[in-house]
Amino acid sequence: MDFSVYLTGLMMGLSLIVAIGAQNAFVLRQGLRNEHVFAVCLACGLSDTLLIVLGVTSLRQIAALLPWLDPVMRYGGAGFLFWYGAKSLYSALRSSGALAAGEAKSSSLGKTLATCLALTWLNPHVYLDTVVLLGTISTRFPGGEVAFTAGAVTASMLFFFSLGYGATWLRPIFARPSAWRILETLIALTMWIIASKLLSGI
Repeated sequence: MDFSVYLTGLMMGLSLIVAIGAQNAFVLRQGLRNEHVFAVCLACGLSDTLLIVLGVTSLRQIAALLPWLDPVMRYGGAGFLFWYGAKSLYSALRSSGALAAGEAKSSSLGKTLATCLALTWLNPHVYLDTVVLLGTISTRFPGGEVAFTAGAVTASMLFFFSLGYGATWLRPIFARPSAWRILETLIALTMWIIASKLLSGI
């Protein structure tokens, strides 16, 4: 395995995934709540792995076979993000002590994973970063696709688990209900901004 190509994949993966987005905000929230953290981080990492592999191996074929996929993902993803943002804002406005870390109402593993996967697979920006951008960049390394893919997958796994479990350090801050209200509001704004960009084609 070409280590320099692996490092390129690692750095490109990190540069694309670090930006605050719907998926990252959800992982952070779960980490702060200490709720299904491992399952959520693993689900995000495995989803990225599948998408990265798909991009490296099949980008050209997908674009040719499914020209309708972009508008479907764009409008469907925007609708879901608007709904999730409204849900977060509602939680922020109605909460008092209900969102304190130790008192937060827990969700089942199935419901949590369903939301996590929806935020991942219904967001066209995820496909842009993983399938399109990383898939395109990988073509610069003929014969080194495996090393590039391994680096990008490592970046994804490293980031999500660091974000989920690193949130532990922020828990004292979020022991205050006001901090949770601010976080929920920021999550809502993040979701709506991303949804607006999807609809405007940015």
